[in-house]
Amino acid sequence: MIKKISSANLCLGMYVEKLNGDWQDHPFWRSTFTIKTQKEISLIVNHGIKDVFINTDKGNDIAHEKAPDIARDIVLDTAQKLPALVALTENAENTSLLSVNHSLQQEISKARKICESSKVAVTSMFQEARMGNAINVEEVGPLVDEITASVWRNPSALISVARLKTQDDYTYMHSVAVCALMIALGKEMGMSKAQVAEAGVGGLLHDLGKAVMPADILNKPGKLTEDEFSIMKSHPVKGYEILLEGGQVKPSALDITLHHHEKINGLGYPHSLVGENISVFARMAAICDVYDAVTSLRPYKEGWEPATSVKRMANWEGHFDKKIFQAFVKSIGIYPVGSLVRLASDTMGIVIDPGISSLLTPKVKVFFSLKSRQTIPVNTVDLASPKVRDRIVGVEDADDWGFKNLHEFWLEG
Repeated sequence: MIKKISSANLCLGMYVEKLNGDWQDHPFWRSTFTIKTQKEISLIVNHGIKDVFINTDKGNDIAHEKAPDIARDIVLDTAQKLPALVALTENAENTSLLSVNHSLQQEISKARKICESSKVAVTSMFQEARMGNAINVEEVGPLVDEITASVWRNPSALISVARLKTQDDYTYMHSVAVCALMIALGKEMGMSKAQVAEAGVGGLLHDLGKAVMPADILNKPGKLTEDEFSIMKSHPVKGYEILLEGGQVKPSALDITLHHHEKINGLGYPHSLVGENISVFARMAAICDVYDAVTSLRPYKEGWEPATSVKRMANWEGHFDKKIFQAFVKSIGIYPVGSLVRLASDTMGIVIDPGISSLLTPKVKVFFSLKSRQTIPVNTVDLASPKVRDRIVGVEDADDWGFKNLHEFWLEG
């Protein structure tokens, strides 16, 4: 099948049937060829060739499969009326669509076991890629199924456990966390089970290119130099090439791997795609990738509080698709598990359940008095209960108060 596409959407492995314009206008001696290197894509784009005809029978199709009507069908409720999610706390009816079959405590132990087995599997996959061996993508299917089942039972459990990665585990557990976040987001957006599975596989594989990045750059404790950052920016293309070589990879996973660092305003990489030129799957991955990164302990920084991360990301104009980001917030909660919140009763507590009747009324373990500036006996408060008159009035940063190991409040069981 011959298909006309924008040169901005060219990917490795595509068979170019024709380059628009006279042959003298482009740097290639032939007009039909298979794209084998990123340099060839750059040459086409840099020579001002806007449209290209590809033959999908001889090469890869555009990795751009949009889930039909997904963005249009997102249920936004009150959030749709708001310019930024910072304002969501003023509305009381932002109900999450995610069903919860198990309580957080019921699912925690299962989630921890899944994270441990997932880490072993992902570590092995990265080692295979590092040694230049082909990756059998079919082998990740059962792992994604396990993660999906956990997210279906209670999305907060595995997402929260995966966030507690160590610096040494970051690269591997980040893949597991993004997989879980993609599954939860896909479910919130009303995707079919097949589409949710594709989103999960893409999330698990999205950073595979980091397997071939220099270890001293990948684990550097300080800010990267321009040259080092340039090398790191090659990991989406490297991951794409690794998956392409292995074969049997769906276009959605290839697309997520190649384009999860693109931004709506065109300032992302590697192809500087703009707006809807970025697929729905890649727009989802961009949000999930950043959220887990900023909430995790990294070699060069402490992680942000979950609720703080949500608010900061909401204010990054031009970075994310707004509708998909609103769906993302509904999938994890305005106050995700582990958020440190200030209550109207002059107390502080840790969110242990984001709540499903309203995103504004989670369950909180209260442990600190702002009046006495001292810890108090721990008390669990369900802000959704009609008997409770307390409410959240703000989000706090644990580092500002010197609090450590706050995850122990919700990790019990």
